[in-house]
Amino acid sequence: MNNNIKQIFQLGFPWQTQNPFLFCAYHLDHYPKGNGELGPADSLEGRNLGNDFQIKDGYRMYHGSTVPGFPAHPHRGFETITIANKGFCDHSDSLGAAGRFGEGDVQWMTAGSGVQHSEMFPLIHTDKENTLELFQIWLNLPLKSKFVDPHFKMLWNEDIPILKLEQSTVKIIAGSFNDKQALEPAPDSWAADEDNNVVIWNIKIELKGSITLPKANKSSTRTIYFYEGDTINILGESIPKNHGIEVEADSEITIKAIGSEASILVLQGKPIDEPVAKYGPFVMNTDQELQNAMNEFRTTQFGGWPWRHPDHVHEIGRGRFAKYPDGTLIEK
Repeated sequence: MNNNIKQIFQLGFPWQTQNPFLFCAYHLDHYPKGNGELGPADSLEGRNLGNDFQIKDGYRMYHGSTVPGFPAHPHRGFETITIANKGFCDHSDSLGAAGRFGEGDVQWMTAGSGVQHSEMFPLIHTDKENTLELFQIWLNLPLKSKFVDPHFKMLWNEDIPILKLEQSTVKIIAGSFNDKQALEPAPDSWAADEDNNVVIWNIKIELKGSITLPKANKSSTRTIYFYEGDTINILGESIPKNHGIEVEADSEITIKAIGSEASILVLQGKPIDEPVAKYGPFVMNTDQELQNAMNEFRTTQFGGWPWRHPDHVHEIGRGRFAKYPDGTLIEK
């Protein structure tokens, strides 16, 4: 194996990541037509509703019982970056923020001191299938930012920079590529400091095409996730779909698509040189801080849940929008 390849591994659920990332969940669900109430026009018999993570008939309901998704749950101490390539996500949270985003939009949420949110997958289309392709990336926060105020930010698809190269395209969600800069991340993010070299790229490579990833700082980690296509070649290694590749960040890496076009996700960043203590939805530095987080959530519910249902979804005919905690409303 080439010395610039540190590890090749099978992609599971979720995907393993390197510091400063905590994990990446990749959701690909081929939902049927909607039933007019944002759920599937399909029998749910035989599913373990409330905890349905086995793909049956091409999709999962996750923790949803009528609409697929993840009803209200808490977070503290890190960030969620949700990339909705296909389909839609309905966001609601304990700050009163809400939104419907999808078809390429990205939501960046800093949990900070504590927030509850729900992420439901509304099946909007009643005349055709509702395919969902979504990544949720957990990016850690350093000690100094663990208790910042929660923050909710939308990166709309039409605003996200896309670099069109001769044989590939790069959607720049964080960081930069060939001097083309991403939109600003959340203000307290580890990604907000350029010295931390945080990168999130979603790349498509044409059949028989290639792309060369530029050099980064040696102190950074870099992982390539090959999730759609046939085969890619990296530094002489032929790698099939559904594999991750940890590579040295301080070398140029050329990736070639073989057999079909290829889609990859690249996560890169300078590690946070601090201890990590995590339990479920909380990521802190010590076990005592985890215990404190659990106790505080039991007592305060991180401000409570202002919505009628834990699996709150928005109006059936509603388009893409974001309502911020200060009441600002953006309609797309």
